[in-house]
Amino acid sequence: MRIIVPMAGRGSRLRPHTLTVPKPLIPVAGKPIVHRLVTEIANILEDDIDEIAFILGDPAFFGDDIVESLQELAKSLNAKASIYRQLEPKGTGHAIMCAEPSLSGPAVIAYADTLIKADFNLDKEADSVIWTKKVKHPEAYGVVKLNDKDEIVELVEKPQQFVSDQAVIGIYYFKDVDVLKKELQYVLDNDIIHGGEYQINDGIKRMMADGRIFKTGTVDEWMDCGNKEVTVETNKKMLDFLSEDGEALVSTKITTENSKIIEPCFIADGVTLKNSTVGPHVSIGKGTIIEESSVSNSIIQTNATVKNATLENAMIGNHATFDGNFTNVSIGDYSELK
Repeated sequence: MRIIVPMAGRGSRLRPHTLTVPKPLIPVAGKPIVHRLVTEIANILEDDIDEIAFILGDPAFFGDDIVESLQELAKSLNAKASIYRQLEPKGTGHAIMCAEPSLSGPAVIAYADTLIKADFNLDKEADSVIWTKKVKHPEAYGVVKLNDKDEIVELVEKPQQFVSDQAVIGIYYFKDVDVLKKELQYVLDNDIIHGGEYQINDGIKRMMADGRIFKTGTVDEWMDCGNKEVTVETNKKMLDFLSEDGEALVSTKITTENSKIIEPCFIADGVTLKNSTVGPHVSIGKGTIIEESSVSNSIIQTNATVKNATLENAMIGNHATFDGNFTNVSIGDYSELK
């Protein structure tokens, strides 16, 4: 089994936090988004993962440190890491084809901009499984249309009339991904473009027209990391899930002085808390210092300094310094507010 992860986008909606770190590497509850996503997929598959293929963007942004992080992720799952590059933003279908040498056999393709919680049996006899989430407002999403055998017969983008309430979340299983590769090659060769880009849906629709059987795999939770507000909310949900699972989230290698931690929180090694209250639903990266402050429902990354602050629904980047009386903030890496 292979996992294919297109992640070449810059994450512009999450700026300034993605100015120096690609969105899939932004930590949620102490672990990068892509690490959490791939690990959750591996748990669902219950198969040995032979290879994880990552499609990255420009090496000037997706540099050696990111490659090393992804190689460590693959190694933790006893898999080979393959690194490919999409140097031009030509769409989801084009991104997948950048990993053409890895497109054979059974595979899951997963776009690394969301997190999931799921517990379902993957139908590996189907030609493909499209992972979905039941939503309240399907008109805002791309959804699947089902026949009376619960097979997917059509993909419909933002339907004005009710089609189904199963939204496509951007994770797909293919019994033989080589079939998708051939259809996407046709899309590229014939310059089939929608929205100015080559889309994975055009390859999938060609598979459906050829009689391939598509089924759904419905996830329990689908958590967005598209902008600051929803990323903070996703951090909250993930901390709740991890706490319920009994995972230890607060390092024993922290320094506290006259401070209180209200769990669930993730607190990494080397954090210093002085005269502060932290939590609930706070994630704090390595080496960060928090003094004379109250912080709740927030993400503070590594080696930051926060003083004299009351923060709620905040997101503060790596090596940032914040000293003040603001509350709902979004401060990128290496920023200073004093």
